[in-house]
Amino acid sequence: MTALVHPTHERGITTLTLDSPHNRNALSASLVHELADALKRTGKDDDVRAVVLTHTGTTFSAGADLREPPQPKALVALLKQIVKLRKPVVARVTGHVRAGGLGLLGACDIAAASDTATFAFTEVRIGVAPALISLPLLHRVDPRALARYYLTGETFDAAEAARIGLLSAAGDRPDVDEVLAPVLDGLRRAAPRALAETKRLLTAKVLEAFDLDAGELARLSARLFAAADAREGMTAFLERRDPTWVL
Repeated sequence: MTALVHPTHERGITTLTLDSPHNRNALSASLVHELADALKRTGKDDDVRAVVLTHTGTTFSAGADLREPPQPKALVALLKQIVKLRKPVVARVTGHVRAGGLGLLGACDIAAASDTATFAFTEVRIGVAPALISLPLLHRVDPRALARYYLTGETFDAAEAARIGLLSAAGDRPDVDEVLAPVLDGLRRAAPRALAETKRLLTAKVLEAFDLDAGELARLSARLFAAADAREGMTAFLERRDPTWVL
């Protein structure tokens, strides 16, 4: 099988690249499993100061793979693993991010994108809700902005994503690496134990949400995906037509 996650390492930074072009890096059961394994290895490697999560192609992640979806527990475990990892995780985005892919951004400690990136919570348009990805997002993104974009599914750009707290920084040019250069330099200058303890301080409330709400949100997600609206919404998406409820 072709690997869907490719690791590289340079000066203390391990980069994990999502490479599933056939489905625009959608969160399939296979990709979730491979990414979790890669994160587990980096977490145990003393040579790794921080992790960069990036992608091939024009899409960071198209959200959940409707043909090979991960189990809700597996997706929750992956998001919690990113939040709990004792090394900072930095998202590097140069393309589109949709639905479940935004959960990955929310779980990362730092996220930066180029001006070519676009974002949308498209769940309501296929008859479901952004349930599981809310575990990291509700504590990190402006609530009024989340209300708008959760409820409408509108697309917004990198500047707006930075304004509402979804991104740490947005570039005014396609080269996101210029934005991330001082970030990675700062992480390389920081003491590993200090980084781990500082991250623990920053993520305490987010991890509380996982402990308190993950079960309820997993049940909500499963219930919605099993409902008639989701069947119609996903069928319409795959057939590239509007679902029946569009006015």
